[in-house]
Amino acid sequence: MKISPYLSTLCVIALLGTAWGQETGVPLHKGSTAPDWTLPASDGNTYTLSELLEQGPVVLAWFPRAFTRGCTIECKSLAENGDMIRAFKARYFMASVDPIADNRGFAEENGADFPILSDESKETARRYGVLSPMGFAKRQTFYIDSDGSILAVDRQVNPATAAEDIAATLERLGVKKID
Repeated sequence: MKISPYLSTLCVIALLGTAWGQETGVPLHKGSTAPDWTLPASDGNTYTLSELLEQGPVVLAWFPRAFTRGCTIECKSLAENGDMIRAFKARYFMASVDPIADNRGFAEENGADFPILSDESKETARRYGVLSPMGFAKRQTFYIDSDGSILAVDRQVNPATAAEDIAATLERLGVKKID
């Protein structure tokens, strides 16, 4: 039986679409329980969400790739204006699926004074629904309450104003400030 080139192309597209859909996972939303994770960070430490939540809320800012234009702008925003975020009783992290060595270099190059997490297995990105069909994380920021519930998700992150936007969201969510 001969298959037309058009039908063959449609089959390939359908198979790729199915595979890509499996990669991305189900997006989390306000009220979802944040999946726990244990990930290595650019500062040489390993962090576990459930342990961090014992100290208060956590902000997890996923970004696509270290050393790219938008990600560099976002990292610099958080590095240069992190004091706005540190005014709140919350921990904040950037995270990507880049190797830890890349994120260490990226943090150093951009003066990041906060940890950048590496999810090389892509399992955490998949569980958060941020793994793109192309294999990198989508730029999204999750606000996780100390009980593990997601307070908010920003899917329209502006890299240039990331720090200001995180601080404004923490304020809007009623996260306590440091005295």
